[in-house]
This record gives sequence, structure tokens and C-alpha cells, in this order.
Amino acid sequence: MERTRNYFLVTGAALSGVAALMHLGCIIFGAPWYRFLGAGEQMAQLDLAGHWYPKAATSVIIIVLSVWALYALSGAGVIRKLPLVRLALCVITGIYLLRAVAFVPLQAYFPGNSMSFWLVSSAICLAIGVVHLLGLRQVWPSL
Repeated sequence: MERTRNYFLVTGAALSGVAALMHLGCIIFGAPWYRFLGAGEQMAQLDLAGHWYPKAATSVIIIVLSVWALYALSGAGVIRKLPLVRLALCVITGIYLLRAVAFVPLQAYFPGNSMSFWLVSSAICLAIGVVHLLGLRQVWPSL
């Protein structure tokens, strides 16, 4: 029996995809994008110096967000069912929601990020997490 598409998870996939593209913009356009997106002056300076770290760290984030988008599409019934889709969607949803509410302790590990970065990115993570949660709730019986 074919599942109907879950538009919450399709939206979650699109939001993760947009986030991945924004991070890709940092790699392509460099320091101004790191600054604009609030990654901190240290990341911008490392990028300007040609250091490997900003591009490597950002590439990992792009890969993770892209895989998350694929899992949301899988859960939504848009692409074939991926392995461990139920577990993956639970973990993805949990990480988005945890990231949204746990930014205060995370600030200590990323002191160069602006308060605007923390507030805006936490609000975005909360929105994406809620969209995933609503979608996951709808498709739970069919996963």
C-alpha cells in the first residue's frame, strides 16, 4: 500500500536543504558569509587566511543536513524507505529541538558566535524541529 506524502516532513526536508545551501554559501563566498550568518569573526579570519578548518567544518555540516533532508523525504514517502528511518527521524527531530533549547551551554564552546546568531539559529532549529515532530507524529504508524 502506497503512503500519502507527508507535507510536514517534505517541508522539514526543504528547510534542512536550505540550511545546507546557506552553509555551502559560506564555502563559496567565504568570510563575508561566515560573518553574515553569525559564525564568528574567528571563522571569518581563518577563512581569509586560507585555513582548512572553516571549509572542513562547514562541509561536515552540509553533509549532515543533506542526509537529514534525505531521511525526511524518505519518511514523507517521496523517496524509497531508507534504513532505520524511524530511528533516524527521531534522532534528527530530537537534535533540532535540543539545539533550539540548549544554546546557552553551547555558547561556551563557540564564544565567537554573536548573540544574534544564537537567537536566530535557535529559533530556526525550533521551527524545523517542530515541523519534523508534526510530520513524524503523522507517519509514525507507517514507518
